[in-house]
Amino acid sequence: MLNSTRNIFVSLCVGAALAAGGAAIADDRGDWPRSITVGTASQGGTYFIYGSGWANMVGEALDINAGAEVTGGPVQNATLVQTGDHQFGMVTMGPALAAWEGESELAPGLEHKDIRAVFPMYQTAFQVIALSGSGIESVADLDGKTVGIGPAGGTADMYWPQFFEQLGLDVRTRNGGASDQVGQLQDGLIDAFAFAAGIPISAFSQAEAQADVNIFSIAEADQEAILEAFPELVSSSIPGDAYQSLDADIPAISIWNFTITHKDMPESLVYGVTKTVMENNDKMVQIHGASKETLPENWEVNDWLPFHPGAVRWFEENGFDIPDDLRG
Repeated sequence: MLNSTRNIFVSLCVGAALAAGGAAIADDRGDWPRSITVGTASQGGTYFIYGSGWANMVGEALDINAGAEVTGGPVQNATLVQTGDHQFGMVTMGPALAAWEGESELAPGLEHKDIRAVFPMYQTAFQVIALSGSGIESVADLDGKTVGIGPAGGTADMYWPQFFEQLGLDVRTRNGGASDQVGQLQDGLIDAFAFAAGIPISAFSQAEAQADVNIFSIAEADQEAILEAFPELVSSSIPGDAYQSLDADIPAISIWNFTITHKDMPESLVYGVTKTVMENNDKMVQIHGASKETLPENWEVNDWLPFHPGAVRWFEENGFDIPDDLRG
């Protein structure tokens, strides 16, 4: 009840703060869709919380029906935007690049050349959770184990099997939603759950509130090989205060996330979405702590996917110079 009351209060505050500027943002609505859908991922993961939050905020600000939809994650989101089934989607840059080049596992051979970047989101950290009683304390301990890797088509599903192969580990993998796989972990149906999401992962937080758990990522000793094999990834860390189970920062590997749209989405709509999210970071952080990285200056971590003209317009109005090869 307290969480529900807090969410209602936050929504009311966001609405009051944004409503007055809605008309100014929407300078031309003639070609806007009647509603917009944002592709996220499974419930219990950061994508769904984050995407639902900014969709509601944008809906309030632009006076448009906007909502989030549960999907398989970035791989599916890229295709749903490419085909026009969703107006916006949330992606990690690795699966987005594979889709761009026609190497998506969901739509092999289809080059996703119609997707465009809108705004930077945050870094997705690769994280693993296991019950303390299992004795599993590191990725190396997953050898010979059965491990959940999130929904098919998600970032975890794309990368973790490759990580295991790169590290010479024999791991049986299973797909499923974040909340479902935490339940499977607690029921002893899987030995660990290896996921990829913004920090903290709500499903991990819920699990550690109910049982003693170990939370870890890829050890520093193994990072060099992984980063060499996957140059789109970066070395990072999980803060010690992210989970109750941690008492210090731990090394991790991450990948950046961006929100994308279709190249034919109306410029004024994309401008309004970009403006709403980029100018209200305090509201975004209330939605999810990972939003502390949802900052305009982080546009530059994208060095290959063209930005939508509506996004370019906002960034340049605010002093950020988007190079010609990134103008979509």
